[in-house]
Amino acid sequence: MRLTAGLGVALGVALSSARASAYRPFDSTDANVAKPRELEFEIGPAGYLREQHDHFVVAPAIIANAGILEGCELVLEGKNRIRTTSTPGEPHDELGDAALSLKAMLREGSLQDKSGLSVATEVGALLPATGPDTGFGASAALIVSQRAEIGAAHLNGGLFLGRTRHPGTFAGLILEGPFDWPVRPVVEGFFEREFEVETIRTGLIGFIWKARDNLSFDGAVRAGQAADTTLVEVRAGLTWGFEL
Repeated sequence: MRLTAGLGVALGVALSSARASAYRPFDSTDANVAKPRELEFEIGPAGYLREQHDHFVVAPAIIANAGILEGCELVLEGKNRIRTTSTPGEPHDELGDAALSLKAMLREGSLQDKSGLSVATEVGALLPATGPDTGFGASAALIVSQRAEIGAAHLNGGLFLGRTRHPGTFAGLILEGPFDWPVRPVVEGFFEREFEVETIRTGLIGFIWKARDNLSFDGAVRAGQAADTTLVEVRAGLTWGFEL
């Protein structure tokens, strides 16, 4: 995915999970990068998240991709969660899921209109979260993608050092419908474990509508477990790209 110039907005956002930079509306990403001087915004203007008895409006969620060299992009992402339920001692706003990373192609393949697998790697810094006792972390991921007439698959796997200084691992699989469909169905399974902290397991089902070559809209429902907490999330947004 490509990352953009809304860097100033997303820099203020701090991170709570440790995955590779996402590809809307997923938690995982694809083995593709922006071309040099190409910018792309992935924006979720408003979403909804329920964690057990806590309810949040996610506004906004931003990923910015900027092509800096051939086969290499800079990625900045983050989101702001606004608590709609009153809990004594809890902050009303939570800045989270923020990271600054570098994504590079290792092998060009079907996503780049060539043959075989597309392979990329992504390494980055996890920015501190709103909560106490959190600092910087780091992550490294390998991404493998394959696209064919029937659709596309993107497999992610990686390791990270969390903001609480606990190591962890994560994996994700995205399946997409045919790219020549104007609206294609999508699904994802995602797993993340931060040792001695928590394990996250989620599934997602949604769609991507390609309105133009540089503009797509998406929507999805995500559900799963984080430790002993049930998660339900509604995501909707857009991806807009352009060249400088």
